[in-house]
Amino acid sequence: MELRQLRYFVAVAEHLGFSRAARHLHLAQQSLSQQIGALERGLGVRLFDRDTRGTRLTGAGQEFLPAARAVLASADDAVAVVQRAGRGEIGHLDLAFLASTANYMLPPVVRALRERLPGIEVTTHNEQIGELVAGLRDGRFDAAFTRPPLVADLATRTLATEPVCAVLPAGHPLATRTQLRLADLAGEDWVLTPRESWPPWHEKYDRDFTAAGFTPRVVQRAGGVSNLLGLVAAGVGVTRLAHSASSIRRTGVVFVPLAGDQAETVVAWLPGRDEPVLRNLLDLAAGLAVAPDLTRWG
Repeated sequence: MELRQLRYFVAVAEHLGFSRAARHLHLAQQSLSQQIGALERGLGVRLFDRDTRGTRLTGAGQEFLPAARAVLASADDAVAVVQRAGRGEIGHLDLAFLASTANYMLPPVVRALRERLPGIEVTTHNEQIGELVAGLRDGRFDAAFTRPPLVADLATRTLATEPVCAVLPAGHPLATRTQLRLADLAGEDWVLTPRESWPPWHEKYDRDFTAAGFTPRVVQRAGGVSNLLGLVAAGVGVTRLAHSASSIRRTGVVFVPLAGDQAETVVAWLPGRDEPVLRNLLDLAAGLAVAPDLTRWG
């Protein structure tokens, strides 16, 4: 039994005759009769009574009609599903968000996916940079929203750029300035993340400090932006963060922009992955790059 034979059977049943069904199907009546005959022989039952009064369903045919319609509907549904999957309209995405960007990046990304691609199921992960990169490389995450520099084997697309700020304790002598140079902080105690947390970042920090003419006096290292902000608020030292981090803590610290210093937020993925659902995410993310959520920092 073939799907086309079921379609022919339903057409004959609905048009109450072979000639009308053949015209509807754009098929020769003889070919249609042969296919219905083959279907009846395969099933071992007669589906139609044919006589001078016309064509009528037999009792078996009447019982078979709703089942045939259900099979055809299921087949049509299966075709629609696979075509939607091929267009990336349904599926699943595992998305990682760098912990320091999740508070402002996750809402617009997930909201846009729910509005524009409601057939995609999304799972989000709030990760530190090392685990985020490892997850992209081993396939646990389809894409990640993070900050460069990353590693050479990942592809990235820039979504937004924002100021980098000196983060000072409230009441610090420099806290009333509208802008600072990194060199202005040469004599300060610093709190930074551990060097091993993500070497590419710290290699860039080293270059920036060298260009500013000093090596920072690091008095404490702590993982995570919240911990750094807490140490600054406690007066342990100063640090340097993207302006969007000001939304995490608004008391006890002051953010002062650093002249000429910018931070990027990027979407990253493993090159070579070409799933339609991932392509749709990247296209959507490109549109988000100009969205107010990603440009109205803090």
